Amino acid sequence: MNTRNTSIKSIKFLLSMVAFLLILSISIVFIFDPFYHYHKPWFGLKAVLTDKEYQVVGTLRNFDYDALIVGSSVAENYDNSWFNEDFNCNCIKAIRSYGPTADLCYLLDVAFESHIPKLVFYNIDSSSLSGSAKTTYESTGAPIYLYDHNPFNDVKYLLNKDVIFEKIPYMLVKSLKNGYDPNLSYNWEEGKIFSESTMISHYERPKKQESFLPENYYEKNLSDNIKLLQNEVSTHKDTEFKFFFPVYSMIWWDGIYRNGELNAVLHNEKECMKTLLSYDNVKIYFFQDEEEIASNLDNYMDPIHFSSEINHFMEKKMAEDSCRITKDNLDKKIDNLRKIVEEYETNRIKELEEKYWN
Repeated sequence: MNTRNTSIKSIKFLLSMVAFLLILSISIVFIFDPFYHYHKPWFGLKAVLTDKEYQVVGTLRNFDYDALIVGSSVAENYDNSWFNEDFNCNCIKAIRSYGPTADLCYLLDVAFESHIPKLVFYNIDSSSLSGSAKTTYESTGAPIYLYDHNPFNDVKYLLNKDVIFEKIPYMLVKSLKNGYDPNLSYNWEEGKIFSESTMISHYERPKKQESFLPENYYEKNLSDNIKLLQNEVSTHKDTEFKFFFPVYSMIWWDGIYRNGELNAVLHNEKECMKTLLSYDNVKIYFFQDEEEIASNLDNYMDPIHFSSEINHFMEKKMAEDSCRITKDNLDKKIDNLRKIVEEYETNRIKELEEKYWN
């Protein structure tokens, strides 16, 4: 009998310890919440934003802000304080690495569930206009338990050993570290090399010049993506949308030219801008024809990704209301970009061919 009682007590003790550890683990994750799934930082801790796939949705739901920086990885190196100071706002980032329109509009919808931002700075990548207009979060393995409103699958977060033993300690160390700046959220620039040789090493040049595609080659996807943007703009009339096209390197345009996509890409951008310009709460800024920047390959680490100096240049131009697209100058800006690309292909590219590809 004593042996049986002892066994029962042991089992009860074991179950109690398991329950205690489960409650402790859940409490630790909920209190510190490194992905900000439940709340913004407590105890005066700084927001440590380094895992966009895991943190963006939580910050959009729980942080205080009245402006958004929306875009792909080329938008990650903005310093939020630039916008806060120049536009008198409090902004956070809504980032999706490769910036598909549907994914970014999904993030906007999450933000508008609980906030009415007065400003949205939206980075439009050329590829986002020709790509599929369907969200990619599930197909790419994003942590959907942090995106949906289903409390039952939160167990994947609340009882996650990596969160408890890696993410929370990392968050605490970074937050308490002198010099850590939350305004540099998701910034990837540290340790990267921006130079012509580094950039060229990340470029696989098409071996031959392809025939040019018809300009309406991507028309179906283009139309679907424009409709997504139109829906955001028309639904949220109290928000001013500042769309902008970032400055890619001339090497990126070399790839577009040699693949025969130049006419199609320029058509996509023109049609997108023409449509969005019809809305009163939209302004569009165009940096792709900034030839001095685009042709200086030391500004880039690969054909697309530029240094934060370029990010700051574009932010300043928007603050000055410069480089702005209007109905009157749209055709001229597109024609000028086409001229820049074509001249580069007949002149400057020859030097690079001799230096790197011959």
